[in-house]
Amino acid sequence: MKRFLTYSLLTLTIFITSSYAGSVKKYKCLIQMTNYVGEGAYIVISLINPKGEYEKTLYVQGDDKEWYYEITSWWKFYGKRRTNLDGRTGSTISGGERSMKILEIEPSKINKGYQIRVESAVESENYFERDIQFKLTTANLQKKHNGSGFIQYLRIIPN
Repeated sequence: MKRFLTYSLLTLTIFITSSYAGSVKKYKCLIQMTNYVGEGAYIVISLINPKGEYEKTLYVQGDDKEWYYEITSWWKFYGKRRTNLDGRTGSTISGGERSMKILEIEPSKINKGYQIRVESAVESENYFERDIQFKLTTANLQKKHNGSGFIQYLRIIPN
């Protein structure tokens, strides 16, 4: 009986672990900034659902919460909920710099009408709600995406 219980527990643990491990896939995300002069940029990478609404914050570049309100559209979503961002934040990056981060994306969201939105803001400068925005498709996860604000480009590749 003891051997059966041990075997059953081991099987259940392997099942739960493999089920959880398959629920997200990791992607390397390279952000290259334009050569602007000024403070470091706050950047938010979000998952947008097929209705065009925020669903999840994937990453925040800028760990001083005092300035999050400057990322206006995202703040309307995040500010109401104040979900835990631990492990999904990093310090700001300035003009000409680049940053490599890991994003976790659920495979069930790919090719299903979801989008990735990248917003950027610099203190006392501009805010770009859609510095970069693209459909979350298998093909787009292999491409370089040019920015229209503080971000020169973003590239996401499977990790």
